[in-house]
Amino acid sequence: MTVASKRDQQREAIINAARQAFFEGGYTGTSMSSIAWRLGGSKGTLYNYFRNKEDLFVALLLDFCARWANHMRGATMQASPAESLMAFAEPYLTQLFSEEGVRLFGVLVAESHRNPRLGRMFYEIGPVRGSERLVAYLEACNAQGVLSVPSGALAASQFLALCRGSTYLELLLNLTSPPSSTEIHTQAAQAVGTFMRLYGAGSR
Repeated sequence: MTVASKRDQQREAIINAARQAFFEGGYTGTSMSSIAWRLGGSKGTLYNYFRNKEDLFVALLLDFCARWANHMRGATMQASPAESLMAFAEPYLTQLFSEEGVRLFGVLVAESHRNPRLGRMFYEIGPVRGSERLVAYLEACNAQGVLSVPSGALAASQFLALCRGSTYLELLLNLTSPPSSTEIHTQAAQAVGTFMRLYGAGSR
């Protein structure tokens, strides 16, 4: 194993330990010492990779967004609009409704009141990029006449809201358990069906 690969493995181990520490103690209740204890090393090890706790939390956010983007990359936007929207919605909801996604968002919302920069950064590298991709697709469909979408931005916002439904809020408030893949598929299909009735070609 090369030095670079060993360093990558150690960095990943630190992020994994930090993830669990932040989920259990929140941002304020987590320290570099508690992360080091969970990792089984010293604070010095952490500082070899990250300057401070905020730097480590940012790395955790970037890691989540990168995996979310990779998850979404498999969605094809070359089939019919209904098929393409399903291919977008299922991986979107799978990551959003995951235990990691819900718990990370909870920690982020709590800390964003004290540090708005963190919330802005996550919003721009995660939700905004996914929304921009969806807007571009919807506008292309409108230009081709296969969807009737007067505003791509509004339609994208409505579609994502249809996908989330009430489930996301219930998850954030710990009122329900993460849905199964079958339940996610059903919720995505319902969102797509409603959206197509609103914006399918000839709907206007």
